[in-house]
Amino acid sequence: MHGVNVSAITSPLVWEHVQPAAARRLLTGAIDAFAERGFQATTTRDIASRAGMSPAALYVHYPSKERLLFEISRYGHQAALDVLRDADSGDSPAERLRSMVEAFTAWHAEHHTIARVVQYELAALTPEHLAEVATIRRAISAQIEQVLSDGVADGSLAVDDLPGTTLAVLSLSIDVARWYTPHRGDPAALGKLYAELAQRMVQT
Repeated sequence: MHGVNVSAITSPLVWEHVQPAAARRLLTGAIDAFAERGFQATTTRDIASRAGMSPAALYVHYPSKERLLFEISRYGHQAALDVLRDADSGDSPAERLRSMVEAFTAWHAEHHTIARVVQYELAALTPEHLAEVATIRRAISAQIEQVLSDGVADGSLAVDDLPGTTLAVLSLSIDVARWYTPHRGDPAALGKLYAELAQRMVQT
């Protein structure tokens, strides 16, 4: 994968920063539950059961179910942003765009469970927590918008609507989390395909 940090895409997300271990088990249990059932349909009993704990134990580590979602969303968004920044390499805006879309798409396929929670449960966050996550989302958009802007500036990319095209390019990758399952293809191959599609959208 040209310009792409493969290990950042394929390695599992690490939750060692979540301490103690019981809090970490609750968080990973919440990821599975939210991805499978949705935030609203998931109960604290569901989460605790997946962590092998009693429902009351959840409140020892997290004040609410929403706080769990926030921790997952903040960390997941930051991990996605890091992948995008690491992939921003190449000799031209077109190469940089391909590298970033390839990495971003592959990440959303490889980590589809957490990505599904991160991308599709935002409405359940409190306004304060949503604002914090929105800051990271704006940084993600800025990465793509900057490379498109650079391509327009040097004449290598054709973009009539910069914000709209940024959203379209990001949506290609993000939507993968909604439908992806391992039997539906290799994340790296999917990344290459979507990188090609993104380039076709803006080629001169």
